[in-house]
Amino acid sequence: MADQRPASVSSSETKQAGPDLNRWWWVCPAAWTDRMLTALEKGVKGGMWFSLMDKVYAAANLKEAWAKVRANKGAAGVDQQSVELFEKDAAYQLKLIQEQLRDGTFQPLPVRRAWIDKLGSKEQRPLGIPAVRDRVVQTALRHVLEPIWESQFAEHSYGYRPGRSCKDALRRVDQLLKAGYTWIVDADLQGFFDSIPHERLLSEVRHKVADGRVLNLIQAYLTAKVRDGLEESEPESGSPQGSGISPLLSNIYLNPVDHHMAKAGYEMVRYADDFVILCRTQAEAEQALATVRHLVEGRGLTLHPRKTRLVDMSQAGGFDFLGYHFDQDKRVPRRKSLDKLKAAVRLRTPRNSGLSLMTIIVGLNNVLRGWFGYFKHSHWKTFRPLDGWIRMRLRSILRKRNKCKGRGRGLDHNRWPNRYFADLGLHDLKTAHARACQFC
Repeated sequence: MADQRPASVSSSETKQAGPDLNRWWWVCPAAWTDRMLTALEKGVKGGMWFSLMDKVYAAANLKEAWAKVRANKGAAGVDQQSVELFEKDAAYQLKLIQEQLRDGTFQPLPVRRAWIDKLGSKEQRPLGIPAVRDRVVQTALRHVLEPIWESQFAEHSYGYRPGRSCKDALRRVDQLLKAGYTWIVDADLQGFFDSIPHERLLSEVRHKVADGRVLNLIQAYLTAKVRDGLEESEPESGSPQGSGISPLLSNIYLNPVDHHMAKAGYEMVRYADDFVILCRTQAEAEQALATVRHLVEGRGLTLHPRKTRLVDMSQAGGFDFLGYHFDQDKRVPRRKSLDKLKAAVRLRTPRNSGLSLMTIIVGLNNVLRGWFGYFKHSHWKTFRPLDGWIRMRLRSILRKRNKCKGRGRGLDHNRWPNRYFADLGLHDLKTAHARACQFC
């Protein structure tokens, strides 16, 4: 999003409107005019928004939504229509969607359920894959609804919000730890996306939206059937992960919890259903845990009994948050993050690979640069062992090609020294970290 230009508002228009509209650079101009944004800034009568459905099915909004769905790609839904197939007849498809939304005949298709392995566990998590047409409508719906709530969300909420990221949340945690907030409530919401009560969620939406057609469309998506293989069921609660509207709805549902915790003076950092509360004393942490447990249970949710705990950062052990492990004065990738990287490297470095070493390294570099971009703030000791392990994988390939058995180690360091791989362009994590630290 950072490379998108702000919505065009001339300086004269801004002065006439009063409020500075440049902070709404991220909104879809096909859904929100400058006049609407000015009303949003000043506050609408009763805080309620009417007649929004025509903004949802506006041709320009649907076209912009389709552009985002196409860019995100993704798998086909239950209708087996891929993004590529939809694109071949996009003009007709968008026109059909618009007509059905306008006359009230649009009905979501069932969501295709896929099961994703949890790294380092035998468990799997469900992922809902809507049809392409539904992804378009959900995106158009989000374009219309998101600005209404964005200015109402708490400062400590970072997940799925424009202009915010995981790194912002991690930076805030780091600031609080350095400021002496060393007692941590490490919390986990059990089955959050599957547990949100539909009626309670819709009640939250009704606080701001009075357009019955929009409310009915949201309800239709919440209750859309789920197809798992040959079985089909209708969910009684939850908003499926993978749905384009779910992240916004989840933030709406947890917003009252956010504000209650902030009003009580607690330093909470939340990214979707993953959050920590940072406190100065054990007593404060115990009270914070009791408070947040009461709040989430009051909303029909549950803190995971095994994964929710208090952490004293003066002792070894630490806590995980957004891919990192915080332990005393160190920040390193958590074990699952390292395992995920190694799994990706193994996939690209089988000993019997028939690809040239240069081609293998190009593929590796794509993985390594992406991983380092997120984990470059880790403790410096993180990177050297990983570099050595990656080069061992490459030396093992070279051993195999030279009719030798076993892994690449021992005298192989002399046959193919580190410089050999550097000359081939292998991305060196330790060197990249040292370079990044020069600009910190």
